[in-house]
Amino acid sequence: MTASPAIVILGSSALATARRIQALYPQAVIHGLNGRVEADAPYDDVGDTLRGLYRSGTPIIALCAAGIVIRSLAPLLASKGAEPPVLAVAEDGSAVVPLLGGLGGVNRMAREIAASLQVSAAITTSGELRFGTCLLDTPSGYVLADLEQGKRFVSDLLGGEKLRIDGDAPWLDQSKLPMAEDAGRTLHITTEQRTAQADELLIHPRTLLALVDSADNLAARIGQAFEQSGLAQKALAALLAPAALMADKALAQAASELGMPLRFVTPHSALPAAIAQQDGLQLLKAESPDAAQTIGRPRGRLSVIGLGPGAAEHMTPAVRRALDEAQDLLGYETYVRMAEPLRDDQVRHCSDNREELQRARHAFELAASGRRVVVISSGDPGVFAMAAAVLEALEEAEAPADWHAVELEVLPGVSAALATAAKAGAPLGHDFCLISLSDNLKPWTVIESRLDHAGAADLAMAFYNPISKARPWQLGRALEIVRTHRKPDTVVVLGRDIGRPAEALRVISLGELSPEMVDMRTLVIVGSSQTRRLPRGDGGEWVYTPRSYPQP
Repeated sequence: MTASPAIVILGSSALATARRIQALYPQAVIHGLNGRVEADAPYDDVGDTLRGLYRSGTPIIALCAAGIVIRSLAPLLASKGAEPPVLAVAEDGSAVVPLLGGLGGVNRMAREIAASLQVSAAITTSGELRFGTCLLDTPSGYVLADLEQGKRFVSDLLGGEKLRIDGDAPWLDQSKLPMAEDAGRTLHITTEQRTAQADELLIHPRTLLALVDSADNLAARIGQAFEQSGLAQKALAALLAPAALMADKALAQAASELGMPLRFVTPHSALPAAIAQQDGLQLLKAESPDAAQTIGRPRGRLSVIGLGPGAAEHMTPAVRRALDEAQDLLGYETYVRMAEPLRDDQVRHCSDNREELQRARHAFELAASGRRVVVISSGDPGVFAMAAAVLEALEEAEAPADWHAVELEVLPGVSAALATAAKAGAPLGHDFCLISLSDNLKPWTVIESRLDHAGAADLAMAFYNPISKARPWQLGRALEIVRTHRKPDTVVVLGRDIGRPAEALRVISLGELSPEMVDMRTLVIVGSSQTRRLPRGDGGEWVYTPRSYPQP
């Protein structure tokens, strides 16, 4: 299973079981029917949701009747070899039924879930029931040469034929396959490229590596090298390249198009001997698939992400994907906890919220060693958060050269200002500005100047870091400046912990606002002269700033 599974529930009666399964797969997302249950991700139509997940290749664990899943996915069932795992689980956890994805590990997932729920999985695959394994579902590091040949081969074994294994297949040591020295069927574990005979099944171990010198005509060169050497391209485990090419975009694109991992070596790297060479390309053979994974190192990746305001549904899919793929996570401890669920093998590096540059440098050191690293901010990483600190660290004169070879990306999130504005309506619906009232990194005189100019420009203003124990007076002074440009009835929105369990929203006037109403976890929006309030149908009120502005 490569993608994190989706757990789909219809109501609150399934939530407890869904949480038990999520404990087994910490990065699984629980999708709940809108209006019926509070889940990680709400949806409106179960059929559309199941089909969307299936099309994207996401493993599906549906806590509902199997018939619902079958009817929903029936129009999409075309290519058996392309199915993600799909399971139906009883709401109370009493039954686990694998439905689709036999070649994607669905039976393995069914057994894992059943063991976690302390029930038996309803495995119905005949070959797996009899032999205790599925020959067509090869483990990581091995690939079936021909699926159709494999189906016929398993059918022969079910019909009474015996089997012998030529090569190393350790995952079959505990199977109940019908083994015999004089068997009529042979399983060959080989890197050789050839057409399987009627009495054999070929499985290719991914032990081969291609050492390349450039992206030029790479796919064709690799194809020629394998053809001329008589080796199976399916046995290719990864591409290797000199570390000097780590930031080569064309090479990264070529590797992506080939669907191959790209790793880098130095002149001092220990490499297996070459077994073939073709036009600047060498084929190397590792001792085993596991050994092949240890040769070279990947290009490190540093993702600077924004979690949004806090609720899981406000986190972008790209951010969730970066978190799922990360090996190391760095951030203020509160934000790291907000990023959960995380796996036990993911390393958390928590630090004080005032150690941004040290955190950024540490992140680059980890990423430069080839690791996948995430630096976590709340809201958006580019709004008074870690994206600027990361780039500042990269620009330092003493920044090592290998930091510049790191794959750096900044992934946006929903900022506190936008989350608060959306909760209130549209107070930032016209021109606005964001101002931090913290004078830790800039002089207070600069803040006063910006407040004065923003007020004179009649911009709606969102205040970050409005007050703290160390800065108790700045908000009061800021309000004095704003009041020289705004009337007392100017609309003000106070959003505290928006998107989190204790969220609170207040709409008041500028004349009513006092510093005692605000703390460090409050986002303050002061409207422009045009910002309005209007009643909501539920007794509350909306706030918005019209898109048009009066002509002078």
